[in-house]
Amino acid sequence: MTSVTATKRSGPDDPHGGCSGRDGQGGQGGRPPRFWRAEPPGPPPRGLGGLGDRAAWFLVLPALIPILILSVGPLLYGIALAFTDAQSGRTRSTQWIGTLNFQDLLHDTLFWDSFRIGLVWAVGVTVPQFLLALGLALLLNQNLRLRWLARALAIVPWAMPEVVVGIMWRLVYNPDAGILNETIRDLGLGDGRDWLTGLATALPAVILVGIWAGMPQTTVALLAGLQNTPRELHEAAALDGAGAWRRFRTVTWPAIKPIALAISALNLIWNFNSFALVYVLTSGGPGGRTRLPMLFAYEEAFRYGQFGYAAAMGCVMVAVISVLLALFLVGRLRGGEDR
Repeated sequence: MTSVTATKRSGPDDPHGGCSGRDGQGGQGGRPPRFWRAEPPGPPPRGLGGLGDRAAWFLVLPALIPILILSVGPLLYGIALAFTDAQSGRTRSTQWIGTLNFQDLLHDTLFWDSFRIGLVWAVGVTVPQFLLALGLALLLNQNLRLRWLARALAIVPWAMPEVVVGIMWRLVYNPDAGILNETIRDLGLGDGRDWLTGLATALPAVILVGIWAGMPQTTVALLAGLQNTPRELHEAAALDGAGAWRRFRTVTWPAIKPIALAISALNLIWNFNSFALVYVLTSGGPGGRTRLPMLFAYEEAFRYGQFGYAAAMGCVMVAVISVLLALFLVGRLRGGEDR
């Protein structure tokens, strides 16, 4: 409890120093007089603030040092490398060439084709992935029998490494003994086709695998948002005569909208940076139809030894991702101000 002290006032009408009433408390009913004031808490002992800051930095360092060494350091080195003519070979000297790599990128049609393919891949995976994950999350949020088993099976693709997923789907798409072509033959729909080497089917086939592999994490995030939505709101809307679609639009969607925007933005960035899944499935073929920007940069660096040029590609991709993040953060801040 806060201690209080009375500031005495002396005068002809108050011979006792301004305290009147029962037990010298003043006023009626033992209430303290108006001129009593609470003493503010004193300052903390000298030196505790600095010690606390040092302790906080000491606790942060184990997590901060790996980030600086494994993320920030290579990022800065890659940016510096983009302004050089670094190539493979021990005897080759590296020269500073300024923005020449970026000037070459502006006229590199192969890179911009891979950039366009990367955008098609990222959007083509993210949008269907979100819609299917939303439907699955709504289904798993219902009170169904064996719901726990369905939830466990739904996250199985998420638990599998991308390399394993790629190998498994290559077996599915195998033109001779793959499950897909065997099913087509059994149904009498044709002899099947080579899905991963066809110019018209390679990118859609890879997009389908990307949707399947990334849908579990979106489902889990949306399901968490659905479970945090109060059921009383749904019950009140149902009593008012709202149908399923109207309840979703007025109750469910406003509750999960922040989660939906966040997971969609992250999925778009992750899909744009995809490498392992597409590399295992097609290695960028056929004819570059599935060559994503990350695959193109990988080939330039480790197949042709053009490290400086590949680093410039990486800088462009980092800039694009930074713009996407900035747009997302601005949208989130504006949404917060509107509320």
